[in-house]
Amino acid sequence: MSKLYIGNKNYSSWSMRPWVLMTQAGIPFEEVMVHFDSFDATSQFKHVIGAINPVAKVPVLVDGDLAVWDTLAIAEYLAERFPEKQLWPQGVAERARARSICAEMHSGFGNLRGNCPMNIEASLPEVGARLLAEQPGVREDLDRIVQMWTELLDTHGGPMLFGAFTIADAFFAPVCMRIRGYGLPVPPAIDAYIARVAALPGVAAWIAGALAEKTFVAFDEPYRTSRD
Repeated sequence: MSKLYIGNKNYSSWSMRPWVLMTQAGIPFEEVMVHFDSFDATSQFKHVIGAINPVAKVPVLVDGDLAVWDTLAIAEYLAERFPEKQLWPQGVAERARARSICAEMHSGFGNLRGNCPMNIEASLPEVGARLLAEQPGVREDLDRIVQMWTELLDTHGGPMLFGAFTIADAFFAPVCMRIRGYGLPVPPAIDAYIARVAALPGVAAWIAGALAEKTFVAFDEPYRTSRD
């Protein structure tokens, strides 16, 4: 059985993507949690992850003697390894579109991601309102996400972006958590999509794990000084 190395579920948006993908698709794996302590070169986190991954970051999928890191590489590997799971949409054009938006997520939306780090436990609507007022880039990223999701949901009729659950939904699950946690305003159809994503068994299990951690990692908390 493969092993998936992840960081704290409350904070690690990168880890969330392949974990949700594999769980929702029914791909068996062993979870290996490596808690964030610090990202210094001498930290225990870097020591453990650096031993299996040259960039010393999570997530990492270890399948036998093979280590695959980076969420997009892991997703592509799983799609090849388990073709029967149909992790990408079936049509050529739809697969290309799904890959395009996953790549956009992978390399873009820096304003939203940087200013609204994932924090599933926290409710920060006042922070979200302030960021929208003070950070035009956050508004631009949110508007692009709403445009993208609206077009895809209108085209495919839901419930997920390409009809059935795919890698694309796993890739945007952490964005759903950010929009909810920071109370970012979205149209009703987008809010309904976010609710459907949160209700997916794989996502619901990740959320439950995040809420059960009850840890406070200061360097991942720009807006709180404690869990209270």
